[in-house]
Amino acid sequence: MKLRILLPLCAVCALLLVACTKTEVTTNRSEAPSAPSAPAPAASTAPAATAEKIGVPECDDFIAAYDACVSSKVPEVARAQYKASIEQWRSSWKKLADNPATKASLAQACKQSAEQARTSMKSYNCTF
Repeated sequence: MKLRILLPLCAVCALLLVACTKTEVTTNRSEAPSAPSAPAPAASTAPAATAEKIGVPECDDFIAAYDACVSSKVPEVARAQYKASIEQWRSSWKKLADNPATKASLAQACKQSAEQARTSMKSYNCTF
């Protein structure tokens, strides 16, 4: 019973943490909009272009769409955090894709991550 309450509570706390981070970032956005914005997309698209594919279309498509959203719509101050998430997904999903026992369930996991990201990235007007 405690586990049923604790798990959703942890999920809500995590979402609140992400929401609070976004609010803070929006305030800092007006400080330097022009100078950092120009070099950042070039630098952020280069790793995505040279990054290793997962090998599961759902995962590859989601990571590409999420990266495009982060590169173009997330303020520079918060971009590093989202880029780190992309690299964590890519690394762990690549390991799962390399294992035949886990590769079958990976497509569904990527779809679930895409749905969660779709909701959490609405504040940046991202659509994937």
